[in-house]
Amino acid sequence: MDTRPPLPPFTRETAAQKVRLAEDAWNTRDPERIAQAYTADTRWRNRAEFVEGRQDVVAFLQRKWSRELEYRLIKELWANDGHRIAVRFAYEWRDDAGQWYRSYGNENWEFAEDGRMALRIASINDKPIAESERKFRWPQGRRPDEHPGLSELGL
Repeated sequence: MDTRPPLPPFTRETAAQKVRLAEDAWNTRDPERIAQAYTADTRWRNRAEFVEGRQDVVAFLQRKWSRELEYRLIKELWANDGHRIAVRFAYEWRDDAGQWYRSYGNENWEFAEDGRMALRIASINDKPIAESERKFRWPQGRRPDEHPGLSELGL
């Protein structure tokens, strides 16, 4: 059986690694690649939408990034215990009319023994921002290591 390290039970250090790996994957905006980090029968609540299984994850992410353009995400570990990790995050994106948003949220994650996420519960709020208020300005893709995280940005 292949695994997705780091594996549970998580220490603070391995939970932080898992969070950064998730951030890096989502910043690729590659739904097929991202879906492999979840169990085949993963269950999500994302805002008011319910997703079940990897194929639903792929379809969800394709829809998401067809409307959330120039997406850039930062995740930060909030807490962890055994097979569970709590995360806070923010991401910036624009719509096709050019309006920018910063979306803030919290996620609760639960992992299977193989390190894949079995459960993801996300609560998210969107705030319209001016282009001049953007804080996530790295080139599309992985956030550079030297770029500040949420706490350093005061978010």
